[in-house]
Amino acid sequence: MDIVEYQPMDKQIMVTHWKHKSKNYLKWEQTKIISDTFTGTTTDRPNLNKLLSDLQTGDKLIVTKLDRIARTVMQGIELINSLLERGVIVEILNIGTMSNTSSGKLIRNIFLAFAEFERDMIVERTQEGKARARQNPNYKEGRPKKYGLQQIEHALELKKTKSYREVEALVGISKSTLIRAMRKRKQDNKHY
Repeated sequence: MDIVEYQPMDKQIMVTHWKHKSKNYLKWEQTKIISDTFTGTTTDRPNLNKLLSDLQTGDKLIVTKLDRIARTVMQGIELINSLLERGVIVEILNIGTMSNTSSGKLIRNIFLAFAEFERDMIVERTQEGKARARQNPNYKEGRPKKYGLQQIEHALELKKTKSYREVEALVGISKSTLIRAMRKRKQDNKHY
């Protein structure tokens, strides 16, 4: 029997290892750890899809939380039911082993409903926050720039006489950032 863990974040992998090591029932040589880097709204997750197709009868799927494997109530119900019907043992660390009993289905559906509600509330609050922020005339969408205009200009001046590695060592600005800045400078100069 293979034991498979699906975790989208390193911290959750560490929690999973710690909890199962303390229970002392994992055989580490049989464990496969699968990770993804998709957001909470993404439903197409290639690594999860591959994992689900690889699971066989008697395998055990361990997930830290129910909302890590399903994004909606319907998706969670369908996924867990199909795994249980295939003979795959599904364990959610903060709930326990999933079962197809009446009480097991009830608990699973309640947890899935709360997970979907929580996800919807996060999206709603984020959208409200962005809408408020957009009312500010100085608001800029996205991550703030790591380097100011003067820092970039200084690095580009150094680049005239030094290599990318030398400039990066001197000012800490990466080659890719410098290349983007040079392209932007050329593009801006074309418009004048």
